Amino acid sequence: MAPVLDITALRSLVAVADRGGFHRAAEALALSQSAVSQHVRRLEKTLGRPVVERAGRGTRFTADGARLLEQARRIIAVHDEAVRTLLGDAGDSVVIGSTEHAADQILPLLTAAVREARPECRVRFRIDRSARLVEAVERGTVDLAVYVTEAAGTEGTPVGGLPLSWYAAPGWVLPEAPAPLPLVAIEDPCAIRRRALGVLAERAIPTTVVCDAGYLAGVLDAARAGLGAALLASVGQGPDGLTERHDLPPVPAIRMSAHARRGADPVMVAGAVAAVSALLSAGPAAARDSGSAAAPA
Repeated sequence: MAPVLDITALRSLVAVADRGGFHRAAEALALSQSAVSQHVRRLEKTLGRPVVERAGRGTRFTADGARLLEQARRIIAVHDEAVRTLLGDAGDSVVIGSTEHAADQILPLLTAAVREARPECRVRFRIDRSARLVEAVERGTVDLAVYVTEAAGTEGTPVGGLPLSWYAAPGWVLPEAPAPLPLVAIEDPCAIRRRALGVLAERAIPTTVVCDAGYLAGVLDAARAGLGAALLASVGQGPDGLTERHDLPPVPAIRMSAHARRGADPVMVAGAVAAVSALLSAGPAAARDSGSAAAPA
């Protein structure tokens, strides 16, 4: 019999990547940390090789783990759409989506807004690229999504600008000219990657992309490994294992939008838009303070 990738274990793997570790993934999934660890070990047993490894006090994805993560997102998206289409939803449920950037801050706010309007509803999540989120909203498989506006080509409802800052591993040294600046980034198409390259080009700073990653988790791992600098969302606490850099050019915030499916609860949508707008309008420092209470520890 051919090996089978367990859908529950795949959800735990994605949660580890999206939440930044096993502890936060367990809180998001309402599971014990040991259960999440068992799910990941089950996947490793199926593949016959490790998907996560120790990195200091934390963990990071192996090359095989990063490939599995990319496939896991696709499998879960297709699975959930099939269940929704063929079986319908059991009871009142809402699917909310977010780009990976600042998802740990945005998703708790969206969840709270949904439950404020519909206390008994079941909330499910989808984290994906902006263009795919908008497509899912148009298909009706996602009820409400927050995304990078220019990455999707759909204006939606403006919710503010996402602050961006440079990060690198502690002790990473900025190379002296004429050596190019090593950059790690999500592979094209990515609006934040384009923003990083554009700002550096405007300042005539030679740059080379030393690592392309399919998802944000890969960018974080590469930056923690000291491969180069990364331009990341600066809402909430900075990424574990990285230090904010102030010796690179400041980068303007990038516009974010919300998009709701036709027929979505207008009270829920208005509450979600207001909550995310308040977070983004507070600025990076204030957002860190307010976000620390809203985001999972």
